[in-house]
Amino acid sequence: MEEKPKYGQPKEFDPDFKGPIQNRGCTDIICCIFFIVAIVGYVAVGILAWTHGDPRKVIYPTDSLGQYCGQGKLEKQPLLFYFNMMKCASPMVLLEFQCPTPQVCVEKCPDRTLTLVTAIGNTQDWEYYKSYCRADPGTKVMVDILQKKLCPAYLISSKPFLQRCFPSLGKKGDVITVGDQETFNDGDKMRDAKDLVAGMKNATIVMEGRQVAMKIFEDYTKSWYWILICLLVAVVLSLIFIVLLRYLAGIMVWVMIFMVIAVVACGIAHCSIKYVNLKDTPGSNITLQQLGFQPDFSLYLHIRQSWLAFIIILAILEVIIIILLIFLRKRIRIAVQLMKEASRAVGYVMSSLFYPIFTFLLLTIVIVYWGVTAVVDTIRQELNFTLSTMKRDCPRSECLFAFYGGETPYHKYLIILQFYNIFLFFWCANFVTALGQMTLAGAFASYYWAPNKPSDMPAYPLCASLGRSLRYHTGSLAFGSLILAIVQIIRVLLEYIDHKLKGAENKFAKFLLCCLKCCFWCLEKFIKFMNRNAYIMVAIYGKNFCRSARDAFFLLMRNVIRVVVLDKVTDFILFLGKLLIVGLVGIFAFFFFSGHTDAFKGATPSLHYYWVPILVSDRVLYESYNCTVY
Repeated sequence: MEEKPKYGQPKEFDPDFKGPIQNRGCTDIICCIFFIVAIVGYVAVGILAWTHGDPRKVIYPTDSLGQYCGQGKLEKQPLLFYFNMMKCASPMVLLEFQCPTPQVCVEKCPDRTLTLVTAIGNTQDWEYYKSYCRADPGTKVMVDILQKKLCPAYLISSKPFLQRCFPSLGKKGDVITVGDQETFNDGDKMRDAKDLVAGMKNATIVMEGRQVAMKIFEDYTKSWYWILICLLVAVVLSLIFIVLLRYLAGIMVWVMIFMVIAVVACGIAHCSIKYVNLKDTPGSNITLQQLGFQPDFSLYLHIRQSWLAFIIILAILEVIIIILLIFLRKRIRIAVQLMKEASRAVGYVMSSLFYPIFTFLLLTIVIVYWGVTAVVDTIRQELNFTLSTMKRDCPRSECLFAFYGGETPYHKYLIILQFYNIFLFFWCANFVTALGQMTLAGAFASYYWAPNKPSDMPAYPLCASLGRSLRYHTGSLAFGSLILAIVQIIRVLLEYIDHKLKGAENKFAKFLLCCLKCCFWCLEKFIKFMNRNAYIMVAIYGKNFCRSARDAFFLLMRNVIRVVVLDKVTDFILFLGKLLIVGLVGIFAFFFFSGHTDAFKGATPSLHYYWVPILVSDRVLYESYNCTVY
């Protein structure tokens, strides 16, 4: 009895096979149903978040009554003042975006340091002090004012930052000061100015995060048309590259390799010049750790350590490229022939150049929906106690801070809703990527198996492949995406556990966690690789996901040496092409958006972070180039 091959029988040549089969049926229907139900639930979570949340709290600060500073009747009071900044030192501030202390909207921040005791004894100071009270204290005695929290126990000289009043901290040598004083009176006792640092740090971390996000969004709206121009440049460059590759593949590959080496060398030289020029600049020798997180990222470019890091990274990249070229020079010749054939395929399926735009738009929708739902879900509406029936029935009652959150079903299950939000984000993002892989695989399979090109090819191969993928194989796409999303969510949980165990002394737990993170990282890479090949088999033969994954695995194992060596050599050459084109456009975008060139100063939009359009443009360019070599 003849023994079956370990990895199955290879398919025999069929002269009548002409590409993706047309007579196919729906695959993985159960997973398709689950995916549709999950999407409906995702929409419901978004509606629930918008119903119970208030997105305005992302933009405007709110006082203790939930009123928005600078809006409505508080239009002339745009700044938020905290009664006791030291209460903001609670770690819950980072989770709940609020300090457990009374807050009031004010016209301007206090410019002097006073206590309630001293202010009451001076008519002029008292009139000034009352502008920072929640309500007019009238003739109430100081004890009643403090018990009812009508006014703060003290005022500290402050400055506005991110629409909030923060104490004006300074330094005298190594001693922290507030208003040029090393101590201040909090209405009860004298305290050191350094006691305010923890509260300010927690409050500013949250506010700076919001501010950075808003600035990035604003920069995106200002530069979107330039990003579209970069997209057009990407398409033109990819087209030129394909045409040249089709007729001059050998010359193009070697020219491209040496140009990449030259571009990286220029980057090392530029970073070295910046590093040397900053040698005598005051403040340039501080470390990145000392600088910490700064919302103005241009500050990092004034530090020598940043440019030293760039030099090291580029030098390592240069050495790796040169070493790989030395050992892979023979395999590069075979890869050149493959690239010639790939360029012919793209020439027949020109619409593939524009497909990344569709993928980019879908991914943008997924990311925006996830981000908005996450933020709005976290920042929920607060009940106005002064309008409640309890306040009307018992006028002397008051609302005291007890705990964060609430007792409604929405608040109880908020963590579950957030978990569901991030899980569906991974699932939907992976589904969009999988749809692109299967669509392009089906389109190029139509070219590969067509005996007479282009007469035997469909009129619109990309559209036909997209239609087949959505009509017959949504379930298979959802199945593969679900497996990958589960692994990714496990990695997120491991990162969260690792963050929680940073202060732990258990070495074994740290070692075990490190091993798990490494294993799941490898597993994610393997699943991505297998999913991509499984989608190719689904696009060609129309079988379900599991059977296609098995066939793809057997095919790869029967040709494992060829796959590992030749495929990776080709990937390396194509990566150099991506690096070259993206690098050239990135350099042009840097000089354009950064304003370092006088010729572009009139046309450059005013941006908070000039790297926003650069990164977006390079990402779109990378995807456009990627589709040409898929």
